[in-house]
Amino acid sequence: MSENIRRSLAELLGTFILVFGGGLTILSVGGADLLAIGFGFGFALLIALYAFGEISGGHFNPAVSLAAFLDGRITLERLIQYAVAQSVGALLAGIAILAASNQDAVAMTATRAGAGVSTGGVFLIEVLLTAFFVAVILKVTTSDKFGSSAFTAISLVLVAIHLAAVPFSGASVNPARTLGSAVVGAEYTGFWIYMTAPFIGAVLGWVVYKRVAAKSSAKPLD
Repeated sequence: MSENIRRSLAELLGTFILVFGGGLTILSVGGADLLAIGFGFGFALLIALYAFGEISGGHFNPAVSLAAFLDGRITLERLIQYAVAQSVGALLAGIAILAASNQDAVAMTATRAGAGVSTGGVFLIEVLLTAFFVAVILKVTTSDKFGSSAFTAISLVLVAIHLAAVPFSGASVNPARTLGSAVVGAEYTGFWIYMTAPFIGAVLGWVVYKRVAAKSSAKPLD
C-alpha cells in the first residue's frame, strides 16, 4: 500500500470515528444532554487521533487541512486527497448510522442552528470557533513544551466548542461532519453556512497563529 493511500485511509477512518461516535452520542441522549454530546465528540476525536493521528497528521476535518496547507505543512494535492477522504469517511459514518437506525435518526444528528439564532449569528460563531480550534491545533502540533499533550488538548478544545455552541450554531466547525449527516439524513437546514464558515475560520485561525503564536520554524503536521 502506497504512503498516499495509507494517509488517505487514516483520514477516512478517523473522520468516520469522529462522525459515527459523535452521532451515536446525540442519538443516545436524544440530543438533549449538552455535556454528553460535547464529550461524545471530544472522546471520539481522541480515539481517532490515537488510532490514526501519527499516520496522516490527524486532521479529520477539511478546515484543519486547509490551515495545514496555508502553513506549508501539506501540499495542495494532499489537501485535496484529505478533503475527499474526510468527506467519504463522514458519509460512510452517516450510512452506518442509517443502517443501525433510520433516516430520521441520521437527520437528528445533523448540524443545525438553535431556535432564535440569526443566520449571521450562526455564521459568526462557526467562523470564530473554527479559528480558535485551528489556532490551537497549529500551535500544539509545533510546541516543544505542550506537544506531548497535543491529542488531549485538541480533543478538549472540541469538547469546549460543543459545550459553548451546540445550543446556538450546532457546533460543526467541520464541513465533513456536517456533510455526512446532511446528505444521508436529507437535512440541509443552514447547510451552506457549515460548508463555508469553517473554511473562513481556518484562514482566520491560521493568520492569528502565524502573527501571534508561530515559532520561526514549524515542524510539519504530517
